[in-house]
Amino acid sequence: MGHSGQADRVNETRCALNVSPFVPLRVPATQKELFVIVGPTAVGKTALAIQLAQQLDTEIISADSRQIYKEMELGTAKPSPAELAAVPHHFINSHSIHQEYNAGQYEREASELINRLFEKYHTLVMVGGSGLYIKAALEGFDDVPEVPVGIRVKIESEYAEKGLAWLQGELAQVDPDLYAKIDQKNPHRLIRALEVRLYTGQSIESFRAKKKKTQSFTVRKIGLELAREVLYERINQRMDVMIDRGLFEEAEQLYPFKHLNALQTVGYQEIFDFMDGRYSHEEAIRLLKQNSRHYAKRQLTWFKRDQEILWIDANSSLSEQIKRLGYK
Repeated sequence: MGHSGQADRVNETRCALNVSPFVPLRVPATQKELFVIVGPTAVGKTALAIQLAQQLDTEIISADSRQIYKEMELGTAKPSPAELAAVPHHFINSHSIHQEYNAGQYEREASELINRLFEKYHTLVMVGGSGLYIKAALEGFDDVPEVPVGIRVKIESEYAEKGLAWLQGELAQVDPDLYAKIDQKNPHRLIRALEVRLYTGQSIESFRAKKKKTQSFTVRKIGLELAREVLYERINQRMDVMIDRGLFEEAEQLYPFKHLNALQTVGYQEIFDFMDGRYSHEEAIRLLKQNSRHYAKRQLTWFKRDQEILWIDANSSLSEQIKRLGYK
């Protein structure tokens, strides 16, 4: 597809997204647009991103904080080999669990990649459920003050002694707004948020993107949503498939590295706890499904705050979703 054809398609999509009437009917050849597909886990983001990228003849930038790790396959619900082959993907299997990685690093790497790809394409597609990574890439990520080592050591010591519930309670008490949005099952993020709050007296969010960076491209945000009961059933069914394909066996291979930050996540921690004898196999499966549903709820809470997102019913067919965006 030529770039003039891309411009026509982008123009149609701009109209579908109710762009202000002062926008010219035909998008200039210099116009760059980034389509960002968001939504909760298991809602169908990957399929829509691939079809949209094929329509635009472009590439996909993943915004998932766990799919970047090459050692984590089943538990992160990565695109299948066939899906990865259908459209070039970035930030899938790009890093190792043995590398420390965070949203600030993602911002730098994703920004560099976006600028480089826009030298080749007029449009790009970003897709993922990690709201913090998307926010970092689009708005910037200010440096958080360095916290004295002693504060972190004290928090980590108490966490080791008193457990996750204590850590959750401490952050909920001093920073309830952040606690409502953060991944409450991720001790690394809880400790980081708590140490910054205790040291500075401010929420870690107050240091992030105080001034949004200026982009040289237009961002179009698309959200996929489902009725809560339908989404939860999808999550349960997908977890059953992941288990059948060997999720427990994959977690067993990763067990020696369970202390790493990359593995402090839903889909692995429940199995690690089962392996440690904390509960039965059946209870581990129940918690895998329950915690995945809770994670989806937190994702929706995050994205629903963004008034720039155009929400589409994920229960409609892919062709209908594409038509909603102005394509045939």
